[in-house]
Amino acid sequence: MTDDARVSAIWNGLKSADIPELRSIFTADPDRLTKHVFEVAGLRFDFSKTHLLDPAIESFLDLAEAVDFAGARAAMFAGEAINNSEGRAVEHGALRGEGRAETVAEAKALRTRMRTLIDAIEGEALGDVRHVLHIGIGGSALGPDLLVDALARHSDRYDVAVVSNVDGCALEAALKGFDPQATLIVVASKTFTTSETMLNAASALQWMMDAGVDDPYGRVIALTASPDKAMEWGVDETRILPFPESVGGRYSLWSSIGFPVAMALGWGGFEELLEGAAAMDRHFRQAPAKDNIPLRAAFVDQYYTQVMQCQTRAVFAYDERLGLLPSYLQQLEMESNGKAVKRDGSPVDGPTAPITWGGVGTDAQHAVFQLLHQGTHIVPVEFIAVTEAGDRLDPEHHEALLVNCFAQGAALMQGKDSDDPARRYPGNRPSSTILIDDLTPHALGALIAFYEHRTFANGVLMGINSFDQFGVELGKEIARTIEREGPVGFDPSTMALIERALG
Repeated sequence: MTDDARVSAIWNGLKSADIPELRSIFTADPDRLTKHVFEVAGLRFDFSKTHLLDPAIESFLDLAEAVDFAGARAAMFAGEAINNSEGRAVEHGALRGEGRAETVAEAKALRTRMRTLIDAIEGEALGDVRHVLHIGIGGSALGPDLLVDALARHSDRYDVAVVSNVDGCALEAALKGFDPQATLIVVASKTFTTSETMLNAASALQWMMDAGVDDPYGRVIALTASPDKAMEWGVDETRILPFPESVGGRYSLWSSIGFPVAMALGWGGFEELLEGAAAMDRHFRQAPAKDNIPLRAAFVDQYYTQVMQCQTRAVFAYDERLGLLPSYLQQLEMESNGKAVKRDGSPVDGPTAPITWGGVGTDAQHAVFQLLHQGTHIVPVEFIAVTEAGDRLDPEHHEALLVNCFAQGAALMQGKDSDDPARRYPGNRPSSTILIDDLTPHALGALIAFYEHRTFANGVLMGINSFDQFGVELGKEIARTIEREGPVGFDPSTMALIERALG
């Protein structure tokens, strides 16, 4: 049997098997909890309230073998050009010490360079710095924004604001309360040509000039894989922090893109973040397939996308500090695996990445959970909770938060019968839960690395390249054409919109 035929046979077997009833799975298998709960790096992963039974797990393990998952994983960590459409290696793991020796050494040298610059800033080599304005977009902003919001709420080091949207309202809001004389501008762009980022950077510099700041360019830090472009723009080489071309934007927060995180947390906090990610890297590289947490999560994802035809996946963080996590995961998962062709250019056989969405508990319970419990859509839900509270108020707050989180997962599975159809809950709705002991840099680093590897595992199982993103370019190309040539040759609707709004 050829590999393609074997893969097809495995999928046919998965899709033809009966779908179990969640309410009976624990009775049918008293050992289910021990089989579907895993712990690593201070995180507990509970997949027991999903529809995967032992035969499905065995089929997915066969699938991982048939697509040579182990070989693909080894190739990534070896620095091979697994991003075949762009001819690039994928080496974000090397930034935290797990990868090709040459890239690991380069990453260590670049970290030393970043620490030296941070030490100089802390020593007031750039003058009085109390505020840090980080300007980027996509992966150059989502990761830093998430980490600063999650880990630096009580930091007394620097005020850090992240701006990404080209809408001037976003930049004005970020600058509100900042003193131009005490602000450091950080421009993050892999190519240092990203139009939204460069426009925001120019406006931030103008804000400094208008305030009479001496040498505004002397208070700019550039984070880029194109240092020559940053120097052409006006940044001195000593304030340019490069990162490797082999690190994709949505995987770059471990590089110099994490500069504002190190500023907000201190260098020790940034290194702890990297160590947490490295712990998950080691698990992902070394754990056998049956006990490999990112791979098991990918099995769950593939079951609901391919077998049960679920089009979305919901993520709810029952912790205010993780409120930006769903937005971060949207880019990571949908930009990576939202593809219609395989690595060889042939069409994908079925659906790929589901639509990732979510929110924060308990707010979401009073908004979208109506659909999750009683709607016609089956949506696999992922709950994330933290055992230790992040606030200093009455413990009743955190206890209520955790109780609500666990109750929602139980209610989705169990449901409730009623003679009144409007009050009937069908149940049999899946969820998984990630429980974090304490939201430290180490734990959050491990969590984000888990999601990175899960995304990669999904891509391998589907046979697609998770590391290009050509789909983001077309709209930007058209926008540049309009700016350069005006509204010529577009459809009547677009022409009318441009004429009405722009004159």
